[in-house]
Amino acid sequence: MTEALNIKIILVEPAGERNIGSIARIMKNMSLNQLVIVNPRCNPVSESAQIMAVHGVEILHQAQIVDSLTTALTGCQRAIATTARNRGIPTILETPKQALSWLIEDNITSALIFGPEDRGLSNQELSYAQRFICIPANPEYPSLNLAQAVAICAYEIHQIQQSNFHYNFSSKNTEDLASIDELEGYYQHLESVLLQVNYLYPHTAKVKMEKLKRIFNRNNLQCQELAMLRGMLRQIEWRIEQKSP
Repeated sequence: MTEALNIKIILVEPAGERNIGSIARIMKNMSLNQLVIVNPRCNPVSESAQIMAVHGVEILHQAQIVDSLTTALTGCQRAIATTARNRGIPTILETPKQALSWLIEDNITSALIFGPEDRGLSNQELSYAQRFICIPANPEYPSLNLAQAVAICAYEIHQIQQSNFHYNFSSKNTEDLASIDELEGYYQHLESVLLQVNYLYPHTAKVKMEKLKRIFNRNNLQCQELAMLRGMLRQIEWRIEQKSP
């Protein structure tokens, strides 16, 4: 029996009960068992969902239901988000085959994030990820059904696991990678400081912070590196206080 991988499949605001059931089934097929659902717009354990899940019904019942993407990513060190199009912020889009091996690494928890059926992931939601997948399709109609997109990615993950191929994305020690929730704490701290020094302004802070997150996320920060960056912010805050009347 193939060992289940430590990869969370995260669905953001899914609306289709049959889609969720189909996703549970494909996860069972491909040895994935961690389903996390953010603010579902339907009943994930409805009769129709369970019918579609077949032998994956226990994945439905064990699914974690949370109220935010931040909570869904708690404990994760790596995250890949899916998107069907380029966005206003420059984004490197990869195929599932190119990117998904990065999620398979000993001693870390990873996440693969999928957006709602009707809109996909927003720029803010995409900013939590370090890499981005776009499934190649007919450019005249590139948008895939949610369950189909999960199936393609789950199959690629399973094939990578079967081949025992682990792509070494970084030479850094994966055991010491900062988690996504730790990074989010840093980003909130950074935004606060940049607002104080007028590098950011309230009306432009959101867009600029999304760009800054992309820069930091590409570098797979370790805990000690993140601690150093937060130390710099605390020193800046101290200096601001000293100069205040």
